[in-house]
Parts: sequence; C-alpha cells; structure tokens
Amino acid sequence: MKINTAFLLTVLLLVSGCGKDIPEKKSVNGKDTIPENDSTKIQEDEIQIIIQSFLGNEKRNYYGENPPSKLDVIWKTFIGGGKTNMPVRKGGTNIHYGAGWTGQPLLIKEKGKLFLFQGSYDHNVRKIDAETGEVLWKFDCGDAVKGTGSIWLNAKAKNDDEKIVLIQGSRQGVNVSLRAKDIFSLKGISGTTGEELYRVNIENTPSVSRDVDGSALIHNDTAYIGLENGMFLIFNPNPEHTSRINKHNEPEEIHKLKLYSQSDIAKHGGQIITESSPCRIGRMIYVAAGSGWVFGYDIDKKEITWQYYIGSDLNGSCVVTDDSCLLVPVEKQLIPGNGGMLKLDPRKAPEEATVWYFPTGNTSLNSWSGGIIGSPAVNDNYKSPNQKYLAAFSGIDGFVYVVDYKSIEDNVTVKGFDAKSDFKKPEPVFKYKIGNSISTPLLFSNKLIAAGYGGIYLFEFNENYEFTLLDKFINTFEATPVVYNGKVFIAAKDGYLYCLGEKKE
Repeated sequence: MKINTAFLLTVLLLVSGCGKDIPEKKSVNGKDTIPENDSTKIQEDEIQIIIQSFLGNEKRNYYGENPPSKLDVIWKTFIGGGKTNMPVRKGGTNIHYGAGWTGQPLLIKEKGKLFLFQGSYDHNVRKIDAETGEVLWKFDCGDAVKGTGSIWLNAKAKNDDEKIVLIQGSRQGVNVSLRAKDIFSLKGISGTTGEELYRVNIENTPSVSRDVDGSALIHNDTAYIGLENGMFLIFNPNPEHTSRINKHNEPEEIHKLKLYSQSDIAKHGGQIITESSPCRIGRMIYVAAGSGWVFGYDIDKKEITWQYYIGSDLNGSCVVTDDSCLLVPVEKQLIPGNGGMLKLDPRKAPEEATVWYFPTGNTSLNSWSGGIIGSPAVNDNYKSPNQKYLAAFSGIDGFVYVVDYKSIEDNVTVKGFDAKSDFKKPEPVFKYKIGNSISTPLLFSNKLIAAGYGGIYLFEFNENYEFTLLDKFINTFEATPVVYNGKVFIAAKDGYLYCLGEKKE
C-alpha cells in the first residue's frame, strides 16, 4: 500500500500507541512488534519517532522493544559534568556528572538509522548515534539538563532544520538569581542541526524554582507542560509561530494557569514545584503537582475540571492504565502517612476516585523520607492476552515492587497517605531489594529492568510470575533507561551514557 508522506509526518508522533484513538499491536515474548504506523510501513528517507517523550507517549506507558538477556557494556560515551546550584552535602561538591532524574534518552530513526537525544549535568543535550555512541552535536542549555525532553515532528516544516523539534528543559542557570527578570530554562532545538529555534521565559512566581524538569505532552500540534514555577503552560511548538524578542524567538503562548492556590503556598511555602510530565485520557490531561494535587485539565473547556488532593510534594508522573485509571506515585513529604503508589479512577468524583493504595517503607535519603519519587511502569503495551495487568515501581526504601494493578488483595486494607483513610491494596506479585531508587523501572512481556543507586537489574519472569535475576550492572543511576533491539540505553552518575546488552565476541 502506498503511504502519503505528509500524512505519515502527522501520525508518527503517535507511533507507540498513544491514546485510545490509535490501534495497538502487542509485543509477545519480546517480539519486536510496535504499534500500527510503525517503521515497517515507512520508507528509509522518512522519520520515525520511537520514544517521543518521558516514558514514550501520551499515556507514559511505552519503553521500546525487545529487551536483552544480558547487561554487557557494548559502548559508553562520556557526557560530562558541570556545576549546578544543588545543595552540597558535607564533603561534597556542586559539580555533578552524567544524568540525573528523570534523564531518559529519546529515540528516533532517520533514514533507517537510530539516534538518541540525551541531556547531561554538563549543561548540554546531545544527539548521539545509537549504534556507536558517536556524538553528532550538542546544545548548551545554560545549566544542568536533568529532565527528559520531547520531540515534535513538524509536518508543516518549510525546511529540514525545523522538521524535528526537540523541546528540552533545564535548570534555571548557574549563578542566576531566582528573581531575575528573564530565565529561559525551556528551549526549542532543531533535532537536525542542534541550533536553537526558540526559548521560553519561565516567569517569576512564589515558587522556589524556575527550572523545567517535566516533559511536554504534545497533542494535536500543541504542547502541554508543567513548570517548576508552579504554572501549567500550553504553547504552539511550531517555530513558524514565534515572536522575535530582543535577540531570540519565543513561541506562541496559547494558555497558562496556576497549579497552586494561596492555601497551597501557606502549607508548602515556595515548594509548589511541578516536576512531573502530564498524561492524557481522551480530552483530559492529568498532571501531578508539587502543591499536592493531581489536576485534570479539560482540553475543550480549557480549564481544570477535576482535582484530587494528596498533600505531598508530588514528583513522579501519573501513568494511564488499560482501564483508563491513573497510577500516581506519592512521596513521603508533608503527609502524615507513608508514601507509596496510588490508583485513581478520574471518571469518578475525587472523593470516590481512590481504587487502591500501596504504601512503601520510610527511609531517609538525601532530602527524602520515603515513598516513590520515580514513576510506575505497566505492561499494557507488551502483555499477552492471558497475562495479568502488572505495574512496577521502585521506592526510596530500596525495593522494586510489582503488583497486579487490576486485582485487589483479599481482606486487606492499609492506611492511606493521610494516615486515616482505610484503602484497598493491590495483589502483590514480586519484591526485590535493588537499593534506593528514584528511577522508573521498565516492564515488558516477560522482562523487568530496574535501576537505582545500587545498579541496574535485569529480571525475567515466567507464566507463574516467578522472577529470575538474569544480570546486573553495578553503577549509580538516577535516570530511567530505554530499550530497543536488544539494547538498554541509560546514563549513569559517573558521567557516561551506557549501551548495555549481549556483547558479541
């Protein structure tokens, strides 16, 4: 069948099955079958986006294909280190190396060749040959690049330089005052040349941060992103719709609104930071905010129409499940109960929306006291018809957990994050001590990959959900990996981006 190229450019953004309006293929037993509109239907001179944003797509539930069975080092590329204004522990330094949280690489295919986009503490985001580790270009964002970017494929581009747009956040700038007039910590970058296309001024608010850690959700050629100044920004990602201000371009702002109130400031002070990445169910976009709320934004009404209060400094991103619910990671901060994983049904009123809660242990690490900083993974895009619906998440307490997110444990209730409510608990499947972690694990049809401060672990499980440790690679990780064609790509705190898999002799 002949495919229209212009049409493909508009649909390839959704290549991993984002949303309910795109048909999905499932991967079975690691077989490399990505959703419809995939590379098998694309000519080699065209562009395929494989990992578009943090955790892949609009649902935050796609991590690549075909995980390996070993974690040998195939190649590693130094991505450096640099100064950034993070708290310095006793005997420590303000120079940090490699990638931090969330730090997941993006993955695209151009003319049949794979490329990664990877941010680093050395202030740069790089385009890297995924086969060799060779750096094609790097762009200086002005401060540490911790969060994962997002890629928008511009179907209306007038030139190749504007066809691939990388939307990348960073920290606010070394030695830049929090209350400075201009802080440009969100950039639009050409994925082809590595040149700046535009920048966004993150306005001064009562927040204690003007960084950008979250990944933009791009739907119908519109970008939605939560910012660390506590705002939710909606803008046009097209470089053709920018305004020239001083010596740079700024994108067209469509709408913005606060993800906090005065009462939230009274409770949290300036800790009203939004670090998570939004997800979408139908016309609703959901985002977890540092003000303690999960907000539901109605695309059609252009307003928040649903909100659920937790009270914690929420860091991780909400993930959409097969049954159109949300998995919400809860940090142990500013709440009387334990942190953990929460399942919500946003079709119900907030007071009736709790489906279950899975508390994790309290453990002090850096500024955290427990709970979950990273995000959950689900096997929705990979499971066979008879498999359970699994969710995996790693805690500050040092364990990676796997649960059946559609099943409730019989006759078991737990205290909620408020230390008062009695909530149902999901059926546990697996638990393993990997060490403290703020990374997000990855789930496939029969594999689990989990990284943390103690290393990266590769598990295989059978039809009885018996897990076997296949391999581990010891290093210090905060970032989240991606997988493709038998390789794992992940950046470590030692300053390197690693390609892991089965090394050929």
